[in-house]
Amino acid sequence: MNRSMLARWLPSLIALAAAGCAKPAPAPAGPPEPKVEGQQIVYPADAPQLASLTIEPARPRRLAITHLTGRLYWSDDTTVRIFTPVMGRVTAIEAELGQKVAVGTPLAEISSPDYGQALADARAGAANFLAATKAFERARDLFAHGASAQKDVETAEAVYRAAAAERDRAVARLTLYGGNVNESGDTYVLRSPVAGVVVSRNLNPGQEVRNDQMLANAPNLFAPLFVVGDPSQLWLQVDASESDLTALAPGQQLLVTTRAFPGATFHGQVQSIAAEMDPTTRTVKVRGVVANPDLRLKAEMYVMVDVVRDESKVADAGVDIPSQAVFTVDNQPYVFVELAPGRFERRRIEIGTESDGAVPVMKGVAAGERVVAEGGLLLQAVLDPSS
Repeated sequence: MNRSMLARWLPSLIALAAAGCAKPAPAPAGPPEPKVEGQQIVYPADAPQLASLTIEPARPRRLAITHLTGRLYWSDDTTVRIFTPVMGRVTAIEAELGQKVAVGTPLAEISSPDYGQALADARAGAANFLAATKAFERARDLFAHGASAQKDVETAEAVYRAAAAERDRAVARLTLYGGNVNESGDTYVLRSPVAGVVVSRNLNPGQEVRNDQMLANAPNLFAPLFVVGDPSQLWLQVDASESDLTALAPGQQLLVTTRAFPGATFHGQVQSIAAEMDPTTRTVKVRGVVANPDLRLKAEMYVMVDVVRDESKVADAGVDIPSQAVFTVDNQPYVFVELAPGRFERRRIEIGTESDGAVPVMKGVAAGERVVAEGGLLLQAVLDPSS
């Protein structure tokens, strides 16, 4: 190399030598490593990894079953389906749909030869009994004065007793119809046997009615003439699955909601649980009673039902935690619980069926404990990197 080339490259060579002798810049520090202590993970208080975790408290379970579908219908305890006990023709209708009625309120008038015959028999029986009573008394009086024989008294007594029996039979038949011997004519008045509201009417003026129509096999024939019920209390039918049966018992409180009245909650109670399961639907029919004081609920309305667990058994119901908090290891459910800021413990739990984004935990987590709702898998990767 000549002097001119050496003079030209010398500054560059000196710079490269200086760069080779300089110390390398320190690498940036990473996040602090967590400590693993058995089933627990401990992070420093300022660890940035904590920002990726979401913590939520476990809530005590108040509902044993939620969002079952039910159907409202008339309570058989307060509802009567009224048929006519006589044959005849409807001459007048005294009650309309929605009308409030008391016990004995006339619903319809029916011109009935059957009723007229029953009334005539009762009046004749009463008259014959009166005549037989007088004849018997007269025979006894004559016998007492020696003016008649003993057999005359016995004959009068037999007639008297037969007349009494016939009178009782005729009056009983008339009483069954709701009539009395002081009436006349053949007009039978169909009356309400209970107090309530007329919720159904299936007859018209001039219609022929029969006392055996409830025995017919055609729905258009055996429909009751009137249905009178108390809409302030309705029955509720819920079809419960097998998994729901352990949480159901008579007397439990019901919370009933319907799309017709958003935000409104109606209260009821479980009344009975069927003794058999429907072989087709594999459900058990649960009957409840629902209060309807403002008459907003209607029969045959579909509703949503929450069955409230007995308050004395709330501790046994477990807690609810977010469903995303649960992860599985070897097909077993686990969660991470925050013991202190930055300290987390993995626990195996026993869970129920998920509902509305929450999982019931029967064992492993207590009410109020803080569980990792999001980020549990990150902690699991730290605790067991091979998983």
